[in-house]
Amino acid sequence: MPKRDYFAELFVAGRFADAGWNVYFPHRDEGFDFLVAKAIDGGTQLIRPVQVKGKYPTAGKTDKPVYGYVGELSQVHPEMVLAIPFFELRRSPDVPCCIAYLPFPLIRRHSRGFRCQRATFHAGVPLPRRDHRRFFDREGLVLLERPDWNTMGIEQSKDAASNEDDAASIS
Repeated sequence: MPKRDYFAELFVAGRFADAGWNVYFPHRDEGFDFLVAKAIDGGTQLIRPVQVKGKYPTAGKTDKPVYGYVGELSQVHPEMVLAIPFFELRRSPDVPCCIAYLPFPLIRRHSRGFRCQRATFHAGVPLPRRDHRRFFDREGLVLLERPDWNTMGIEQSKDAASNEDDAASIS
């Protein structure tokens, strides 16, 4: 399969734009793929650098309990978003089946650079892992608007979900 990094970057940038974020591309392709900015709560401006790492499985890919990105990141930043669009074998390679929007605390050091494996791979289809679903797709983009998003881990995410569930049951 031809390398499709630029396609993945533009696809993810489009999702940010659809969610009301302003997208800024650098003049040079060094470091972050783009920056996003959005005004929240009375004009507070959130600015997050974004790196996109598309996952394109090959026909020989076997089932994996953890699946995601392992490799180098050209730059890191505490406010960064690691966006991983996951493609599947059975669908068109033109549209990812899901996209993870991950904060820096979920990215770990690895012998090959960094790792962030927040999905599973089963029968040719990548799926969000149970405790990581909140960081995927529309829900993940909404979560990015929280000022404390850059410090979130899995426990904070579950606590936030629990609090929202409690609020919904009261209404």
